[in-house]
This record gives sequence, C-alpha cells and structure tokens, in this order.
Amino acid sequence: MRTVLLYLCFLAGFMVTAAGCAGTSPRFTSSSGEAPPTRDLSVHQLSGIASYYAEEFDGRQTANGEVYDMHAMTAAHRTLPFNTTVKVTHLQTGESVIVRINDRGPFKDDRVIDLSLGAARKIGLIAKGTGPVRLEVLELGAPGKLISE
Repeated sequence: MRTVLLYLCFLAGFMVTAAGCAGTSPRFTSSSGEAPPTRDLSVHQLSGIASYYAEEFDGRQTANGEVYDMHAMTAAHRTLPFNTTVKVTHLQTGESVIVRINDRGPFKDDRVIDLSLGAARKIGLIAKGTGPVRLEVLELGAPGKLISE
C-alpha cells in the first residue's frame, strides 16, 4: 500500500510539473495571448557626467576584444550591450556625437559614460575633462556592426 501511495504522489508531481512547462507562461504574454511589445530603446535617455580616456589606453584591448583607438567615435558604458549606438549631447556646449559602445566603464560612480578622445573633442569635453551630458540610445547593439564617421 505504501509503495502505491509513493508512486501516485510521484506521478501527480510529475504531471503538475509537466503541465506547468507545457503552456505559455502568463508573465510573458498579454491577456490577448500576444507577446508584449519590446522596449523601444530609441527613446531611452539618461543624463549624467561624461569623461574621456585617451593615450594611456590607446592600442590596448577593449572589453569587447577590439584594439582601442583614441581617435575613433567609441565609448565605454557599464551596462549597454556592445555595438550599441548612442547619441551623446554635451549639455553646456550643445554639441553632440554618435558613438559605438565597445568597452566597459566608467569606473567612477558619478560618471555615466567614458568617451574616446576623438568623441570628447567633437563635443568640447577636453578642456574640463568632464561635463554634463545626455545619452540617447539610437540602436541596440548587434554583433559585428561598426559605425563609420
């Protein structure tokens, strides 16, 4: 009798587990059964302090494996996917630049992005070394995609 009871408990547990895996999870669908819309990154904006990095890192490998070119229009960000394109606008000069994320950083808590020397020069960030910026994500990163400017 005990063996039959254990068998029935096992069978019931298995069926409940299998039934839970078979259906579509409600957290990934709407009430109509359709998948929820993906987040539109083109309207994602963030403001904060930008800095730049240059000679000390020029020619070294970046976090995505590329060789850092301080004159390229690239940047480091803590969380954005590699190859994401971001419009960076210096809030004091009004100048903007489009960069591609190819590295991780900045590693100072008050900074939101580290620009290459070329990108920092384009928006007038060199004189002070840091400055207030607005970031606007233009396109989520895709492997192998490069930006030319």
